[in-house]
Amino acid sequence: MADLGMHGRDADLEPALARVLQVGTYLSISAVVVGTVLLLGGGISPLAASPALQLDRLLPDIIGGRPAGFLWLGILAICVTPALRVVGALVGFWRRGERRMVGVAVAILVVVAAGVVTGLLAG
Repeated sequence: MADLGMHGRDADLEPALARVLQVGTYLSISAVVVGTVLLLGGGISPLAASPALQLDRLLPDIIGGRPAGFLWLGILAICVTPALRVVGALVGFWRRGERRMVGVAVAILVVVAAGVVTGLLAG
């Protein structure tokens, strides 16, 4: 009977990880749609707009209803969502005692972090 509990936890992990991807995708799409509507409402072509990312301006832009804040929120959310799924998997594997899979998840996060650092240094 102890195996049933483990199977229950196994069954719960995948739907939870899928939910992370679903919510992240919906958030991303919604933010980009709002930003695009704000651009169009302001008479600005979405193809002509290319606001620079300024993290210190993100929240004020969103609160102020400026398109750049919503567009960058959507872009950042779609970039962060897969990493959050890997973090969720890492936690799930850790709880289940799957040390090898924990190592794989950590390796994936290291590669993602290296890519982010490389991108920041190059930009």
